[in-house]
Amino acid sequence: MTNQEIQSIKQRFGIIGNAPALNYAIQVAAQVAPTDMTVLITGESGSGKESFSKIIHALSPRKHGQFIAINCGAIPEGTIDSELFGHEKGAFTGANEARKGYFEVTDGGTIFLDEIAEMPLGTQARLLRVLENGEFIRVGSSKVQKTDVRVVAATNVNLLDRVQAGKFREDLYYRLNTVPITVPSLRERGDDIYLLFRKFTADFSEKHRVKPISLTPDAVRLLTRFRFPGNIRQLKNLAEQISVLELEREVDAARLTTYLPAAQTSLLPALLPGHSTGNDFSSYSERDILYRLLFDMRRDMTDLKKVVLELATGNRPATTDTQELLRQNSHLFNNLNEPLPHPAPDGAAESNGYYLPASPAAPLRVDVSSVGNYADEDDTDHTEDISHETEEETLSLDAIEKEMILKALKKHHNKRKYAAQDLGISERTLYRKLKQYDLESA
Repeated sequence: MTNQEIQSIKQRFGIIGNAPALNYAIQVAAQVAPTDMTVLITGESGSGKESFSKIIHALSPRKHGQFIAINCGAIPEGTIDSELFGHEKGAFTGANEARKGYFEVTDGGTIFLDEIAEMPLGTQARLLRVLENGEFIRVGSSKVQKTDVRVVAATNVNLLDRVQAGKFREDLYYRLNTVPITVPSLRERGDDIYLLFRKFTADFSEKHRVKPISLTPDAVRLLTRFRFPGNIRQLKNLAEQISVLELEREVDAARLTTYLPAAQTSLLPALLPGHSTGNDFSSYSERDILYRLLFDMRRDMTDLKKVVLELATGNRPATTDTQELLRQNSHLFNNLNEPLPHPAPDGAAESNGYYLPASPAAPLRVDVSSVGNYADEDDTDHTEDISHETEEETLSLDAIEKEMILKALKKHHNKRKYAAQDLGISERTLYRKLKQYDLESA
């Protein structure tokens, strides 16, 4: 399909924008329209999915037939079968006469089922029969009737997730998803945001008989960078609000900010489920960044504890003083070989794959054999089991840390890179420790 043909479709159906994803969606809709294939349109709420269903109907051989758009989420579960497939007189309380359903009324036309994920499971089974055999039965009847209807469905949720949750039939999903069309969200359309804003403000200025709104360059940048979770619907409401309320017809970024919801002005990209972001902080919220830094600090501290423990006991038998020092600070060497909490334990709070423990770690249980292995045989009588010790000691690891850092710096002639490698920690952690212990001049 040529660009000229795509532009012609845009003009006919009032679609504004030149984003590649938008053009591709229009091209797929135009290509599938002449067939009778079932189409599933996916996209966020307010992104314009219904417009694509109208394109498919208008460019199809069924264009002279009836087109009906139905919001499955707006029909009560108890009456949706009657609305779609009809009912006989006396089928239920209040059924005073027989009534045709939408599938019977639109015979030879197209039916658009929006929010298909909200359809009850029982109704899904009836819909599957229509799609496979073109057959349906009215509520309260046993007579099988035929219909020739093309179904175009739409959803703003992931239907595969609903299938796995047992809330959507897998066979119906694959039957609907014969040809998928993905409508891009407004934030993915770049400069289309400003084009749509200009169109909306022009329409509202004519409607309300006021001078059109214009934006300064900084306001245009702010507008195009805004996330617009409500998509085109939200942008249209914003344009009308500014057109009616703004006294100054030229709006700058500072003034535009007052019309944008404060909770949605963050420019940090959203983290998509199932996508790995590596070490790129740009895809995290402020809270997620804090969690990540906390876990990095915990990992660095654990590495430093391991180094200190190896230096204190690894190359020579432990003296009584060393053994006593380890015993007094045994709580600092708790769970050195235990991995960081990922995946989450029961009761943990999750944030983008990182987890905060729901409760403090359990008290350390130290086996005297782990310390006695480093002691001389003459010192074994002085060991004692401290596995039930609950009194918190006042000593900390700070003095040992400071001493080890000074030794490493002296060994490597104050070259921090090699000192950090010798200590088994990152340079960032070493710099932080130097500042903590006021050793930056070392």
